[in-house]
Amino acid sequence: MRSFAVAALHGPPFPSKVNRHTTEVGDRSAGWAAELGLVSTSDAADRLARANAGELAGRACPDADPGPLGLLADLITWLFAFDDSCDDDGLGADPRRLAPVVARLLEVLDLSGAGTVPPPVAGGPLGVALHDLCRRVRRQNHPPSLLRFVGDLREYLLALLWEAANREHHRVPAVAEYIRMRRHTGAVHPSFTLTDLAHGALPGAELLADPALSRMDRLAADLVCWCNDVFSYDKERRLGEDGHNLAVTIALETGQDEEAALTDAANRFNAGLDTYLGLERELLTDAAPAVRRFADARRCWIRGTYDWSLRASRYY
Repeated sequence: MRSFAVAALHGPPFPSKVNRHTTEVGDRSAGWAAELGLVSTSDAADRLARANAGELAGRACPDADPGPLGLLADLITWLFAFDDSCDDDGLGADPRRLAPVVARLLEVLDLSGAGTVPPPVAGGPLGVALHDLCRRVRRQNHPPSLLRFVGDLREYLLALLWEAANREHHRVPAVAEYIRMRRHTGAVHPSFTLTDLAHGALPGAELLADPALSRMDRLAADLVCWCNDVFSYDKERRLGEDGHNLAVTIALETGQDEEAALTDAANRFNAGLDTYLGLERELLTDAAPAVRRFADARRCWIRGTYDWSLRASRYY
């Protein structure tokens, strides 16, 4: 599938860069996960190592200092660990079991990293690690970013319940519905928020509410998710009949066979990339420095996801 993705997807025309602190930060993130109990077996540690969260963070933030880079790497590590915990025992396919877990993590988010009071013990290692992430974002002394981060993660957790309900009922969502929800299940927005912090792109409410910039932000999130869907399709199909992949939703909605639907998914990525480039050209004409930093952070995520997918063994 990697060869298909390489042939079918247009490589994003942005510089391919990786942070010089990537290996150091990746090792620290693995230690953070072990220390807080996110991985408790050698198999879990091996899966997390194959995800290579440090490299993905290093490509998303190629010029960041170790501190903000490590914060992003730890978030990505937490997301991979949670994803693995959902897959290991079928939690992600049973909304009745997932709902209490989500409720406990939402309770942790309600603290917004405040004070020294630990998160509820019932949150377990996932809750402890989530509280640590929020606490460290709070220390950045940029309240709008903290509010964005907490809100983004709430949307991510609630979107996981949508996924679980679909799996329970063997439901494949319509393409448009899937695209809207995939931005949230992919946890792209909280990752963007920490990347903005690392890039020094700290947009205020006025900038975030700008319709054109908001459209570019959503499309960047789509491109990250669709790239992942094409690269991970083969492994997902080997593991079972899950409907949460762009190619699967296209196949059901259009009646295309597997190969044609996968090609359609790749073409949507390519068309979306062209649209993104056009939006970016319009927005960056005489743009303020804050807008340029905002766009640069999304460029790095689009290119970084593509480059990371070429090397990561998580999906193979």
